[in-house]
Amino acid sequence: MLRCVSIVKEFHVKGGRRRVLNGVNLVVQRGERVGILGHNGAGKSTLLRIIGGVDLPTSGFIARDMSVSWPLAFTGAFQGSLSGLDNLRFICRIYERNYEHTRQFVDDFAELGSQLLEPVKNYSSGMRARLAFALSLAIEFDCYLIDEVIMVGDARFAERCNHELFEKRADRSLIIVSHSMEFVKETCNRCTILQNGKMIECQSVQDGIDIYNDFK
Repeated sequence: MLRCVSIVKEFHVKGGRRRVLNGVNLVVQRGERVGILGHNGAGKSTLLRIIGGVDLPTSGFIARDMSVSWPLAFTGAFQGSLSGLDNLRFICRIYERNYEHTRQFVDDFAELGSQLLEPVKNYSSGMRARLAFALSLAIEFDCYLIDEVIMVGDARFAERCNHELFEKRADRSLIIVSHSMEFVKETCNRCTILQNGKMIECQSVQDGIDIYNDFK
């Protein structure tokens, strides 16, 4: 189980502070696929970063009794002056994974070839996303954090991403943030809405879509 308990997140802005999340509560059980709908700027990606440990809440806490990924395709943790392979080696050490086995997976999935030997700061945004996505999937987690914008690149790469996430890992928990109702309908078995900093629980995915439509 994963629990978000009274999560508050504020940012310093010109003239004061802006509260993006205002006491968010969420419980995710093993195997659940939870879609979080919300308009642009609602705080969906902020919540995902907090759940993944990339960012800290202003108050509240996250309780986990299952392993949770960082947000898939998150590139903020890369050391830009190091090569893709050096970043991979560092992650393998942190998660105690076999380097050669992990490198083979990343090589095959990201299809970056000799560019893995180049400093990450020289990568295009698409190359960085491919590397980050491959590294995310190379480490097995009980729960994956997914932003709909991860589906980058050509149709073939997007299809491989979908296969890895929604077919090969069909037994894992997924938390998917999106403002696409169709994406949530296709991939989730439960729906919530992030609105005005609060989380609204919905009885079904369709119920969530109907409520979200009313907000638009």
